[in-house]
Amino acid sequence: MKIAPFGFVLGGRQGLAGVRIAHLTETDGPGGAERVLSLLATEMQSAGATSVAFLPVRREGWLEAELAPAGVTVEYVPLNRPFSPGYARALAAAFRRHRIELAHSHEFTMAFYGAWAARRAGIPHVITMHGSRYYAGRWRRRLALRAAVATSAGVAAVSRALAASLCSDLWLRDDRITVVPNGVRSPNGITAGLRAELGLGPADRLLLAVGNLYPVKGHHDLVVALAQLAARHPTLHAAIAGRGAVEPLLRQEAAARGVTHRLHLLGLRGDIGNLLASADVFVLPSHSEGLPLALLEAMFTARPIVATRVGEVPAVLAEGNAGLLVDPGSPDQLTLAIDRLLGDPSLARALGARARARAEAEFHVSRMVARYADLYREALDRASA
Repeated sequence: MKIAPFGFVLGGRQGLAGVRIAHLTETDGPGGAERVLSLLATEMQSAGATSVAFLPVRREGWLEAELAPAGVTVEYVPLNRPFSPGYARALAAAFRRHRIELAHSHEFTMAFYGAWAARRAGIPHVITMHGSRYYAGRWRRRLALRAAVATSAGVAAVSRALAASLCSDLWLRDDRITVVPNGVRSPNGITAGLRAELGLGPADRLLLAVGNLYPVKGHHDLVVALAQLAARHPTLHAAIAGRGAVEPLLRQEAAARGVTHRLHLLGLRGDIGNLLASADVFVLPSHSEGLPLALLEAMFTARPIVATRVGEVPAVLAEGNAGLLVDPGSPDQLTLAIDRLLGDPSLARALGARARARAEAEFHVSRMVARYADLYREALDRASA
């Protein structure tokens, strides 16, 4: 695998100013892939490229609302069944209508159809894979993704672990995948309003987790840790921002362990900076990740972090130098690590400062955009040759 370099600019003779780029994703909710698409499309648009987002269905409208202020066009091309040659034809026709010069697809479904449509339209195609190996459970999906990779000019993974899995699962050479770490914007003008919203006083301590309420996110482990910490930290609370199917189970677990009044399920929130500014410790208890944006946002706000050793997380946190690392699926380790930070304010401040320094140096959105600009330019150059 390759680590994408940093340093490309959009403008100038060799830049991407004026290039028309399609950005494709399967859903329009506030997931990780969708947030990366939003950042990338809006940054490209503001730098002089033209971004057009293509989605198969309008469910929530979150992504459309995110893209609207930057003037990014959103077009819905319906996908009515899992396998649809007609969808590839319709998508290719939409590329021609918008005079698209390069297509960038996110995750499995759009990687497959984006590659197919781009080939029909005669334009280069780039893929980004963001999360776990959900594509690997069925051999047909592996073959479909391998076919998409074979006809694409570039393939990116957000973490080295995911890149290695792609190479193994799809029988690819290591140099076929480029690692492009995610990036986020530096938070500006944030306020710490969550504590007042929850009725917490200065003496109360607050843990924060951000992520959809799915089993893979490990929020059950956080509830268990909260209960185990209750005796030593009688003013401790935990807040989780996100939504999903396990919300009732988390509430049941909190009730069974006597911490219902300490657990705050916030639902979907758009003010992550406010939530982070209100927290004493950021917790990432996931069982599987690529490179979560919430972790990077926590680093930019200098929060002390406890996170599981999954995906790119250990590398991002400098193998524990910028945040405490625990094994996934271990509430006991999570409890000990949180207790250590709550009991040692100087360690918490030092870890938070190191995390912010790493975020500013390595994970600003400008670095992510520049790395993708390099991939785009290489794809366009090969196509023109």
